[in-house]
Amino acid sequence: MNPAAGGSDGSGMGLPSTRAAFSALLEDSAEDLYESAPCGYLSTLMDGTIAKVNATLLGWLGLTRDEVVGRMHFSDLLTVGGKLYHETHFAPLLRMQGHLGGIALDMRTAQGAKLPVLVTSTVKTSDDGEPLLIRTTVFDATDRRAYERELLRARRVAEEARAQAEADRERLREALAVLQQSLLPAALPHIPGVETACHYHTASPIELGGDFYDLFPVDDDKRFAFFLGDVCGKGPQAAALTSLTRYTLRAAALHASDPVANLRILNTVLLDRYTGDDPRYCTAVVGLMERSGNTVDVHLASGGHPPALVVRGDGGAEYLSTRGGMLVGALPDAQFVDVHVRLRPGDTLLLYTDGITEARTGPDRELYGYEALEAFAAGLAPAGPRRLVDALTGLLRGFGDGLDDDTALLAIGLPARTDTESENQA
Repeated sequence: MNPAAGGSDGSGMGLPSTRAAFSALLEDSAEDLYESAPCGYLSTLMDGTIAKVNATLLGWLGLTRDEVVGRMHFSDLLTVGGKLYHETHFAPLLRMQGHLGGIALDMRTAQGAKLPVLVTSTVKTSDDGEPLLIRTTVFDATDRRAYERELLRARRVAEEARAQAEADRERLREALAVLQQSLLPAALPHIPGVETACHYHTASPIELGGDFYDLFPVDDDKRFAFFLGDVCGKGPQAAALTSLTRYTLRAAALHASDPVANLRILNTVLLDRYTGDDPRYCTAVVGLMERSGNTVDVHLASGGHPPALVVRGDGGAEYLSTRGGMLVGALPDAQFVDVHVRLRPGDTLLLYTDGITEARTGPDRELYGYEALEAFAAGLAPAGPRRLVDALTGLLRGFGDGLDDDTALLAIGLPARTDTESENQA
């Protein structure tokens, strides 16, 4: 049967029933829709006197129609703050623009409670453009205002947490800086006729590094011992290992004047202290230097450490081969390699940790490497310790985020002869 003829439409409900339902809905008068709308409606004269208001808004405010219509102005429904904003901003803008939407205000109920609302107002005009009245729609913004307050509270809590975290990080940085400095000599000793320089670059201000160095006299300022190295790991455990290593090497150097023997003593101490599943080891280079006339004789021993570099006073640079030296603290029978070198006026001996050679450079993040370091130092020759360390400090800063490990530098050298000294020597 044709549905248009009034038969079934296949849904179990005939068209007449559907039409009847629509008709029932349409029987709601415009006045009914106005009064029971899910939002508040009111109309005011241009002076603000309320001329009409719906039941919804009266119910929210706890007022009767007789109390409001013709007796109150729109601003009388607002809190003190809302009234002030209405008079200074809302009303002037509405007169100029003819429409304002979504303005947040606070209304005052008959019980004195505050009702957050969002207000939209439009000026109705006559055919010749004369303003007649103001139509206003009011939406209950209680839930929205509660959400905004909660959002602001959460934001404040987050900001306070961030501020506290930053303060905690700053205290941590300060504490770690103090602890890091305690693992290094406060200053290098003065050695007559010898120039020295040092630098420690910290890769992370919130993580303790494991690099170390020292320089100190061993017998009446005639001979000086020195060492530089790098322990495994980071953090508190690395700091404890660094402290043990430094004081062990100092004690060993004062007891025995052989750098190889010093490394063997440290090897024994580390193996005795760190056993089982948590081995701890380090790389280190230990040296003994003695002034002899216009030269300095240096005896070096290395345990798995990068080779020392000599920058010559007559130009060029060269590594001192200590190939074969093993990690300190890894094996009971570890072998250590020693080498002798004589520094002449203008020569500088550079000890360093592998942070500099393992820095990443260029777009391909390639290792800086030993060849680049040798070429950089050779380009400065002849360079004294201070100039060399200053140049290397600038190089380290230039690596930026390509430098992700701490780097320690220790340079020892003899000042170059002046022309007068050379003539006197001749």
